[in-house]
Amino acid sequence: MSNVSTLNVLLYDEVIGTLTDVGSDRSLFAFTESYIEDQYRPVLSLGFKDALGELMTEFRPYQKKLMPFFSNLLPEEAMRKYLAERAGVNPEREFFLLWVLGQDLPGAVSIRPADGEALPPHVNKPLESENSGRERALRFSLAGVQLKFSAIKQATGGLTVPVDGAGGSWIVKLPWSAHEGVPENEFSMMELARQIGMDVPENKLIGVDEIENVPEGIGQYGKTAFAIKRFDRRDDGSPVHIEDFAQIFKQYPQDKYKKASMRNIAEVIGIEGQESDIAEFIRRVVFNALIGNADMHLKNWSLIYNDPRIASIAPAYDLVSTVPYLADETMALKMSKSKRFDQFGSDELRHLAAKARLPEKLVLDVAYETVKRFHDVWRSEKKNLALASGVITAIEKHLKNIPIVKEAA
Repeated sequence: MSNVSTLNVLLYDEVIGTLTDVGSDRSLFAFTESYIEDQYRPVLSLGFKDALGELMTEFRPYQKKLMPFFSNLLPEEAMRKYLAERAGVNPEREFFLLWVLGQDLPGAVSIRPADGEALPPHVNKPLESENSGRERALRFSLAGVQLKFSAIKQATGGLTVPVDGAGGSWIVKLPWSAHEGVPENEFSMMELARQIGMDVPENKLIGVDEIENVPEGIGQYGKTAFAIKRFDRRDDGSPVHIEDFAQIFKQYPQDKYKKASMRNIAEVIGIEGQESDIAEFIRRVVFNALIGNADMHLKNWSLIYNDPRIASIAPAYDLVSTVPYLADETMALKMSKSKRFDQFGSDELRHLAAKARLPEKLVLDVAYETVKRFHDVWRSEKKNLALASGVITAIEKHLKNIPIVKEAA
């Protein structure tokens, strides 16, 4: 019996391509002829454009892993292992993991079996967990390593995780075992960013006991979770397409810290976006330096397609001050010349502007304004935020070492 299987790739609920497992865990992606010939086609990813801006149509096969665009739709580490165990799929067999999780993916992409068939029997192999395959499979995927679920907001303000995990318009991030107070930290940093003037989705802290239908097998590490409204879903539930910069740069999730820089991101935003997108990018770069966020990797920057053919910078997410937890004075990605927080100043920003072909005056004006706004809001609000005193102390100690702070004074 042939083990060849085909998945339809849908964008805005229209089939635009296929992923085919041709045996031995080798997969091949192809666009449909109708998508290739459509001069008004919606963008799937900037990573599918060649150097001249034309659509790429020929792709090599991939072994075990899917090609980077699709691999980046899947969760990482603990979240991947958990969802794979629920489905009885080896987490390394990405084609079949996407088969299970593809009903509800980031952005406007969805995956469906071409012939509607169930997961083939030869895929379900015993895993190490004794619970493998015994529970109902969850049909959603959210990128990242942290345990998180798509949820529906109740009239009472609480959240409910759908039975199959798919279809919610909120993301609820459960307390993290690695560090205490992460939900409070993220909520506070997002609130600071909002008050400074950045584009931040609606979000809130919520008691874990206010979240209904949390799937079994999730450890409880705290009483408070962080919830954020999905910016890739409209109020009526319809999808808005997004892609992160690991997808754009065709890098696998494990290379999200290695293969590109902030300057590379700036170059794309400068080409694809408007002046307002450049300003928002610089605002976020400066803000993350000020709060000491050493974890702004490629997957924490995204583009959004409010118009299916035009990219702009997506709203901010995953803003966390990491300096209270990690003794790391380097950024996740090189800025332009350096990764060091203590070298983040106007000289670094001028270099970034020149190399990324951004207007230097705009870059510096936005940077200085962001520093001033940050200090105004921080002074008045730091004690009103849901932050432990140790987090405040760590941020204030960190601020003394950032050159842009003195230069903007």
